[in-house]
Amino acid sequence: MSSQNSLPPRVLVVDDHAPSRMTAIALLSIDGYQLEQAHCGQSALTRVSQDPPDLILLDVMMPGLDGYEVCRQLKANDDTRLIPIVFVTALGDRDAKLRGIEAGADDFLTKPFDQLALSARVRSLVHQKRLNEDLDHAEKVLFSIARTIESRDPNTGDHCDRLVSLGRSFGRYLGLSATHIRDLTWAGYLHDIGKVGIPDAVLLKTGPLTATERSIMEQHVAIGENICRPLRTMQGVIPIIRHHHERWNGSGYPDGLAGPAIPRLAQIFQLIDIFDALTHHRPYKPAFSSEESLRIMAQEVERGWRDPALMKQFTAFINQH
Repeated sequence: MSSQNSLPPRVLVVDDHAPSRMTAIALLSIDGYQLEQAHCGQSALTRVSQDPPDLILLDVMMPGLDGYEVCRQLKANDDTRLIPIVFVTALGDRDAKLRGIEAGADDFLTKPFDQLALSARVRSLVHQKRLNEDLDHAEKVLFSIARTIESRDPNTGDHCDRLVSLGRSFGRYLGLSATHIRDLTWAGYLHDIGKVGIPDAVLLKTGPLTATERSIMEQHVAIGENICRPLRTMQGVIPIIRHHHERWNGSGYPDGLAGPAIPRLAQIFQLIDIFDALTHHRPYKPAFSSEESLRIMAQEVERGWRDPALMKQFTAFINQH
């Protein structure tokens, strides 16, 4: 455990009603928390921006910025999105909770406070926040490794950034869910993370690979899968990492999957990966135009390598952009 996580958790109590604010502070002080207070939404945002707490007890009904808006702003900010927010309200109606859920609240408490419920929920959410921070740190390490791998090959340029942008746009075009679009964008950085285990003599070779070298190169998908498997947040990305070299007719690797057995996101990602490679210069080929790249990809459809229906959608997407 880091030294930061060994300190007493910090809780920010936000309420425009001073007696309610002081009641919460008094109850939480029994459990040894570091306690801070804010009397309005704007004051809360200022305090959080200066020194983010481990949890926020947030009153819903406040003048100016109400609790819903404060919560929305904090959850939309990458620097504060992991802070648990517990809405405190005297309102017991269903609509209030639904609005809170839409705003991103993590839990709800009703006034007057039940000391045991308050203590249990704060303790649980603070513990979960610190676990999430560990996961967030692990994700950042993975992305850093992926960037390092990309920098090993000076010929790919900003390949990963382009894949992220193209994946997000194509995902929206297809009407994918926000979670699936996130998985596609993360795959833009992580799809080749397994190349960290491939020797430079093979990875950076500009000529054709021998059968042995190709076998070594193909191992990168399994290596990447193993690197990302421990993280629960990567479970949607792992099928893309493992299967983005499969082919519609079953002639790809590593598992020889065919047709709809190939994960849909892996098929989608494969198209944007191929298109980006074709439209940019590599040591073994010039940069092709979008039109020529689509023609080459259409030929691969005729060879049975890609899903014709998905390729038709991708072609329409590229032609309108």
